[in-house]
Amino acid sequence: MEKTINNWIPFLTLIRREIKRFMKVMIQTVVSPIVSSSLYLLIFGVSLGSQVNLPNGLPYITFLIPGLMVMGLINNSFQNSSSSIVTSKFSGDLEDIRVAPITNHQIIWAMGIGGIIRGTVVAFITGVVGMIFHYFMVGDFLPIKHPLLFAMFTVLCGLIFSFCGIFIAFIAKTFDQLSAFSTFILIPLTYLGGVFMTIQGLHPFWQKVCHLNPVFYLINGYRYSMVGVSDVDLTTTVVVCLLAAVVTYLMAMYSLVKGSFARW
Repeated sequence: MEKTINNWIPFLTLIRREIKRFMKVMIQTVVSPIVSSSLYLLIFGVSLGSQVNLPNGLPYITFLIPGLMVMGLINNSFQNSSSSIVTSKFSGDLEDIRVAPITNHQIIWAMGIGGIIRGTVVAFITGVVGMIFHYFMVGDFLPIKHPLLFAMFTVLCGLIFSFCGIFIAFIAKTFDQLSAFSTFILIPLTYLGGVFMTIQGLHPFWQKVCHLNPVFYLINGYRYSMVGVSDVDLTTTVVVCLLAAVVTYLMAMYSLVKGSFARW
C-alpha cells in the first residue's frame, strides 16, 4: 500500500507544479481572457450580431459564446503544456523529470491535466463575461442544456490540445518552430472550425473541407452541449473527438520517447 502511494507522489507533484506555474502568470490566465473575450463580444456579438441571421434562428451572441470558450480552452491547453516543456528544456529541468521515478504515462497525464485546468479556467472566465453580455442583449443567462456532454467535451478538448502541445514542444528544435505551429496551423484550424460562423451557408465544397478539420467537431460538440445546436451529428462528433484524443496521446508518447531533451 505504501509503495503504491509513493508511486503516485511524483505524479501529483508534477500536476501541482503545472498548476503553480500557470498561476504565477495571472495576467495571461485571468486578465487577458477578460479583455480578449470582451473585445470579441463587443465587435462580433454586439456590433455585428444584430446583422447576422443564423439558419437555426439563434441570437448570434448565443451562438458565439461557446465558440469563444472553446477557443480559449484550446489555446491555453496547448500553451500550458508546450510552454512547460519548452521552459524545462531550455533550463535543463526536463532531464531531471526524465530520470525521476515517474513513468512516461504519468508525465503525459500530469501535463495533460495541467493543461485542462488552465484551459477550463480561461473558458470559465470567458463564459462569465459572455453571460453578462448575453443577459444585457437577450434578457437571460445562457443555459447549459447538457451538463454531462459539456464536461466531457471540456475534458476532451483540453486533453487533445495538451497532448498536441507536448508533441510539438518535444519535436521542435527552435522557438520559431513552436510558434509557427500555433500561427500557421492551430489558429487557422480554430478560426475555420466554426467559432464565428455556421458552415450551413458555405458552398458544399467548403462544407466538406470543414468536415476534415477535427477542431470543427470539438467546437460543434461544445456548442451542442450548451445550446443544443450543431452542424454535425452528435455521434460522429463524439467518435471523432475520442479518436483524436487517442491519436494525440500516442503522438505525445512518441515524442516523449523519441524527442529531444537537449537544451536549445
